[in-house]
Amino acid sequence: MFTGIVTAIGTIREARQLGDLRAVIACPFDPAHIAIGASIACSGVCLTVVDRGGSAGDAWFAVDISGETVACSVPGRWAEGQRLNLEPALKLGDELGGHIVTGHVDGVGEVVGIRPEGDSRRICIAVARELASYLAAKGSITVDGVSLTVNEVTDQADGTCHFALNIIPHTAEVTTLGGLGEGDKVNLEIDVLARYLQRMQSLRG
Repeated sequence: MFTGIVTAIGTIREARQLGDLRAVIACPFDPAHIAIGASIACSGVCLTVVDRGGSAGDAWFAVDISGETVACSVPGRWAEGQRLNLEPALKLGDELGGHIVTGHVDGVGEVVGIRPEGDSRRICIAVARELASYLAAKGSITVDGVSLTVNEVTDQADGTCHFALNIIPHTAEVTTLGGLGEGDKVNLEIDVLARYLQRMQSLRG
């Protein structure tokens, strides 16, 4: 379980195909505090640590990424040199600063618009029909592992939708979202409460 509050940016320094894809991710963590078998959200994807090393501030950890995970997340996301938003799993007693995040990607969105709004950047993301009904203004969504508030939802004639959110300067600086451009794709996880409400409604109908 996670909160969508990114604690560091990591970089894939090695990716090789074994039975699954093995990725080695460089990060500024302390390896003494990374347990084998621990969960770390990598740009919104919950992955299990299978190895780790390095030194405090210059660490690395390795994860195995299944074909299913590769297929469900942003194409090319697991290549060498890719930067990832990192968040270790929530511990009992930690502050729930964002919202409840499972680390399971529900779909991939595409950035279709970016414009300045005050000191922030307003980003518009297009999502497929399958996710459109789960989005609501002032609701929560996880974008590449970052907990954000949906500002506006615009339904499209084809059943898809566009949603807008604001990226404040701090979020742009400490996550990969500051580097997004039009046409870029992002991992999306809908609010888990919206998922259950949709299921309840479908059964009631």
